[in-house]
Amino acid sequence: MKPLRALSTTRLLILVVAVVALAAAAGAIAVAASGGGGSTPPPKPLATALHDSLSGQAPVGVTARIKFTNKLFPSGAITGQVGSALMSGASGRLWATNDGRGRLELQSNAGDVQIVWNPNDLSIFDASSNTVYRAKLPAQKSDATDAAKNSGAEVPTVARISDFLAKVGEHVAVSGAEPSNVGGQEAYTVRVSPKHDGGLLGAAELAWDASRAVPLRIGIYAQGASSPVLELAATEISYGHVPASDVEVAPPASASVVDLGALDKQTHGADSAPRVHASGLPAVQRAVDFTVVAPDNLVGLPRQDVRVVGSADSQAALAVYGHGLGAIVVVERKADATAGGGVMGSLPEISLDGVTAHELSTQLGTALTWKRGGTAFVLAGSLPSAAAEAAARALK
Repeated sequence: MKPLRALSTTRLLILVVAVVALAAAAGAIAVAASGGGGSTPPPKPLATALHDSLSGQAPVGVTARIKFTNKLFPSGAITGQVGSALMSGASGRLWATNDGRGRLELQSNAGDVQIVWNPNDLSIFDASSNTVYRAKLPAQKSDATDAAKNSGAEVPTVARISDFLAKVGEHVAVSGAEPSNVGGQEAYTVRVSPKHDGGLLGAAELAWDASRAVPLRIGIYAQGASSPVLELAATEISYGHVPASDVEVAPPASASVVDLGALDKQTHGADSAPRVHASGLPAVQRAVDFTVVAPDNLVGLPRQDVRVVGSADSQAALAVYGHGLGAIVVVERKADATAGGGVMGSLPEISLDGVTAHELSTQLGTALTWKRGGTAFVLAGSLPSAAAEAAARALK
C-alpha cells in the first residue's frame, strides 16, 4: 500500500476531482445536460416546486450517458501531462441505485476512470496509472431521521421549505425555479450565488426532475464566467431497475492499490497518536516546537482563529483570516527534509522575495507552499494567484 503523502501532485489532484465527481453523481443519482427541446413544467414558486418534486416517487435506479467537463486548471497551472479522464474532461455512463450503490465510468484519450461506491466503500480506478484508490466512507447515522425516512415520513410542507429558503437567503442569493427541459425530462433549474465573501466562486446551478426528487444537472461557475468550470451532465436518462453487475465492478487484479483509509474526521487504529488541542496564539505557540507566524491581520483580513491541528507527533498550526469563501487559510508546521516538496513539489515554482515556492493556480482558488526559517507553510484560498502571493509575502 502506498501512503497518501507519497502520491505525486497529479495523482492527488485526480483524487480531489474524483471526489467532486463522486459527490455530484452520488447526490444526483442522474445528471442531465441542460438545454434542448421538449416540454417544460408550469411556472411555480421555488418552495412549491421543491415540495412537489419531493412528493413524487423516487426511482429504484437510474442509467444515464454522461459528460464530465473540467476547466478548473488554466493552461500552465500544472507542469507535465495530466493523464486522466478526470483532469481533462470525459464522457461515459452512470449507473446508480436508490440504496446508495453506483458506478461512474469515464472514457477519454487521456485514460479511463471508474468510480464505484456503496454506502460504506469507495474505489477509484485510474487506468492511466493502473492504480486503484480505496477508502472507507463516513458511517451513516442510524438515527430518527433515517428511521423516519425509511418509514415514509411526510414531505416538508411548503411553509417549512419557505422558512428554510429564507434562512439560506441570508447568506446566498437564490434564484427562482426556472422551468426547463433537462435531458428530455421536465425540470426546474435554480442558481445559487454568494452574497458576499464568495472568493472566486461565482455560482452553482442545480436542475432537478419536476416530478421526482432526483437532481438532474450540477454546474459550478467561477466569478464572471458564463460557462461552468466543473459540470457533470448527461444526454440520455432512463429510470428503472439497475442490475447489481452494473454497480459492482472490480478493478484489474494487476492494479496497484492505494489505501486512503477512512474519509472522515476521526482517527482510527490503536496506534494513532493522541491529538493536541490548543487555540489562541499564546496557547498554540506553547504547544508546538516551532515559531508560529500568525499576524493579527493578513493583507487587510483579520485573523479569526488559530489553533493546533494534527496528532501529537505531527503538529501544525492552522490560522484563518477573513470570513466565508473569501477567507485565507494558513497551515504552518516544523520544516523537515521533505518540507516544500511532497505532493506540491512538482508544481510551478515562483519566487517570494527570494524564497522558492510552489503554486497551484485554478479558476476557483490558489494554493502555495514554501519554507522559511525552519517553518513550512501552506496558504490556500479562493482568490487569484497575485492576491495569494501577496498574502504569502506578508507572512514573515
